[in-house]
Amino acid sequence: MQIDIATLVRENIKALLPYSSARAEFTGTDGIFLNANENSFGSPLTKPYISKPYNRYPDPSQTELKKKIGVLNRIDSERIFLGNGSDEAIDLIFRCFCEPSRDNVIICPPTYAMYEVSATINAVEVKRFPQTAEFQLDVEGILQGYDRYTKAIFVCSPNNPTGNTVVRKDLLRLIKHFPGIVVIDEAYIQYSTEPSMIDELREHNNIIVLQTLSKAWGLAGLRVGMAFAHEEIIRQMSKVKPPYNINAVAQDIALAALENSHLIDEWIAYTIQERNRMKSQLETFSLVERVYSSDANFLLVRVQNAKRIYKYLLDHKIIVRDRSNLTLCDGCLRITIGTQSENDSLIRALWGYNA
Repeated sequence: MQIDIATLVRENIKALLPYSSARAEFTGTDGIFLNANENSFGSPLTKPYISKPYNRYPDPSQTELKKKIGVLNRIDSERIFLGNGSDEAIDLIFRCFCEPSRDNVIICPPTYAMYEVSATINAVEVKRFPQTAEFQLDVEGILQGYDRYTKAIFVCSPNNPTGNTVVRKDLLRLIKHFPGIVVIDEAYIQYSTEPSMIDELREHNNIIVLQTLSKAWGLAGLRVGMAFAHEEIIRQMSKVKPPYNINAVAQDIALAALENSHLIDEWIAYTIQERNRMKSQLETFSLVERVYSSDANFLLVRVQNAKRIYKYLLDHKIIVRDRSNLTLCDGCLRITIGTQSENDSLIRALWGYNA
């Protein structure tokens, strides 16, 4: 679908003049910088410890990092937003497009909890359309249930906490028939055999695809999230973000990490192999009622007495996630796929519980 994005943007955001940072006024690195009230003597972390001039503010546009990410994802850097984790991008979607105490968004539980948390923070109503028993979208219900104040639909694929990929034709149907923004959170897409929805940006301007460097890329501590969207959506989100939302250290380390994509490919293949092995192993336990198929780096496992097993594992210093409180997830634990040694420790602990 092609929509008039301007009709979705809040009026105060349309009129907003973004903060003009001192660093944004000059893009080079050579010069005498007397414009940003920085400490010109350097920082305590200068050579011989760290060679970067961290006394200077970081690039507010993350130009080099966006270029590299654009190359890896075959997309123009003008269509990339970088945030302090995907959570910042999620929050900005509400702040840019949802009028507090008037507009609403749709979520499809069980799903990532931050969609509803951000909605609540921004005083935006949440409409819930639970997934089917097989964790797929209720497309008919969604298309019949939105109203003129529904600004966005949030879909996580592969879904957290269930691990499955959402059927692509269902996503495309929403994109083609919903006159708002469809947000597709692909935090775990690298572990899936399904292609990213980024390619659909060529045909539809009402999509925001979220990805992250926290999962497959192993950089959760840096807090770098990505949003891919039409240039106008990116422009509005960039207006609202803090000027220096990605610090210089995170930009430098992320750039260095992106040079090692071959290592990530090896880790992904290893994780998928371990995921399949763990699924087979867990299915042998009498305490396990079902291990759901997963396209992510975790498994959702329905067990007998989830809270007791969770506590037992915790006592053995093995920390999993009890998801029993979520819609359709009664009695379920979410288990991240670790190293072979970590996974074996979990299996041994469960054998001990089973005995």
